[in-house]
Amino acid sequence: MLYFFSKNRFLVDFLEDMVDVHNHILPGIDDGANSVSESIEMIRAFQELGINQFICTPHIMHDYYDNTPESVREACDKLKLALREENIHGIDLKYAAEHMIDDDFERKLEENQVIRLNENHLLIEMSYLQPSINFNQSVEKIIKRGIFPVFAHPERYQYLNSDLKNYEKLKSQGLKFQLNLLSLGGYYGVDVQKAALQLLKHNLYDFLGSDAHNTRHIQSLKSIKLKERYAANLVYLAHNNRTLV
Repeated sequence: MLYFFSKNRFLVDFLEDMVDVHNHILPGIDDGANSVSESIEMIRAFQELGINQFICTPHIMHDYYDNTPESVREACDKLKLALREENIHGIDLKYAAEHMIDDDFERKLEENQVIRLNENHLLIEMSYLQPSINFNQSVEKIIKRGIFPVFAHPERYQYLNSDLKNYEKLKSQGLKFQLNLLSLGGYYGVDVQKAALQLLKHNLYDFLGSDAHNTRHIQSLKSIKLKERYAANLVYLAHNNRTLV
């Protein structure tokens, strides 16, 4: 496809037919797409990469993005209708959410107000500034419900990425890890890129996602190149994404 005899390969070569399990393409409910037209623009950009299946994961964050299962479903239905009206076919949209572990998360969990990736996987995150005080407690409660917590973009937490043992400890607690593809290209900085490559090298990731909030994020994916040695890891992760649909 986009490579010939180079030791580096373009990231997008591994993404065709990938199910994107973390993105912010639903319109008007978080810091992602602001409108239906922007959502459609993002979907068209994904189509150029061969990506047509999505689990949409808007933020659920107390006092910032107080989304509910109803508001997320409504946004997804609105986008599906717009796709039909625009005669855009072959797009598979499902919805879940990216849940911040905050002071209201455990209530949502207890009241079954969380939105899972599938029956037994739940996407979670915490603040980039400092660990959530109730993170370990929340993880335990998720697991007790028979759900696997999927930790979004672990490479982006600077208080974790200085030591591989931090990640190994989280894995031992039962978390699964989801890689942000842009991390591999240094989009979030060199330290995040190094952490992502280290976690990829040590086979600590379980899934991957774009975490795209706009078309700039999607376009940035096109320029990322990786060493050949990471190819098998990425192929495996892209395949593993399909277990969530």
